[in-house]
Amino acid sequence: MLPFINLQSQFKRIQSEVEERVVSVLRSGQYILGPAVSEFENKLAEFAKVKHVVSCSSGTDALKIALMAKGVGPGDAIFTSPFTYFATAEVISLLGATPIFVDIDINTFNIDPEALRAAILALKECDNANSVLPNWSLEKLRSLNPKGIITVDLFGLPADHDSINSIAAENNLFVIEDAAQGFGGEVNGRHAGNLAEVGCTSFFPAKPLGCYGDGGALFTNDDNLASLFRSIRVHGQGIDRYENVRLGLSGRLDTIQAAILIPKLGIFPDELIERQRVATTYEKLISSSTLDIITPRVPEGYYSAWAQYSVLAVDSMARQAILDRLKSAGVPTMIYYKRPLHLQKAFANLSYQVGDFPVTEQASDRIFSLPMHPYLDDKSIAFIVEAMT
Repeated sequence: MLPFINLQSQFKRIQSEVEERVVSVLRSGQYILGPAVSEFENKLAEFAKVKHVVSCSSGTDALKIALMAKGVGPGDAIFTSPFTYFATAEVISLLGATPIFVDIDINTFNIDPEALRAAILALKECDNANSVLPNWSLEKLRSLNPKGIITVDLFGLPADHDSINSIAAENNLFVIEDAAQGFGGEVNGRHAGNLAEVGCTSFFPAKPLGCYGDGGALFTNDDNLASLFRSIRVHGQGIDRYENVRLGLSGRLDTIQAAILIPKLGIFPDELIERQRVATTYEKLISSSTLDIITPRVPEGYYSAWAQYSVLAVDSMARQAILDRLKSAGVPTMIYYKRPLHLQKAFANLSYQVGDFPVTEQASDRIFSLPMHPYLDDKSIAFIVEAMT
């Protein structure tokens, strides 16, 4: 069977340097915030063209640290997408705040700025006429304080941050960019992770830039926020390890994972080029075939990191027929995301219903993802496309 992602081929490429760096950490005895952590943070900041990078234990913790630094808690409302991985909204609820979901643009799978504008206005006026809010009493809705936005750069494509940042400024809201899938992407030369006041990413192994375990990072050009991030990731530490000036968490990136990420970052630009080659080849072969599916669209001025190659079938039945053919041919596939967040049991307290976010629900019914990684050759891509027909 073809691999959905191919970490083995990547490892062969960097094996000697990875092993050398890992052994160096083991011999040093500096396993917590050792020299490799700051080395990686500096190299990552240089790549993203951002002033500060603060590494941490996961992409989820990166989002949580960012929200904690912004003082998010009970009574606050955070606008985000219902079409993403669970963690994006999970961290909002974990801090006692309320996620307010906003429908997506079917062309990008990211938050629709006009839907966001409508949702903000609806919450301020406690009026569901032009946007869908939690099915709560007016009194409970009035108790919510619109505080921020978490955007999502889904499947590698950055969200429309120019529009979203403008809407946020008009409404005195902060913006956190969830670039867990988008890191490596760009908008007019600006790197994902550096498209809002705060950026967050994940180094989960399946991500375009992944480690061999869990890891994450925060990006900012704000000195005060960077200082808060560093404090929160170590239990709210102050000027020394036994002074705690705020509540925090145990959120450090392991030194061994930082050591692994350094050679991975070294080949990352080349891997992004190869991901683009794979996407371009898919597009060429699918568009010239008889397949009735819609391929990803990348707006002018945008560059996708191609974390996933996700396409839309005509409907759920057509999708299943294609998935069955691919399975028979030994081609792995995934569905991101089969059940949108507003319909997840964990968010039942928000009382959203089927039909509340029609574009998101349509995407969930039709979308599927094909193998995508830098080591997928053209012959294999042709085989995958042929297997779909």
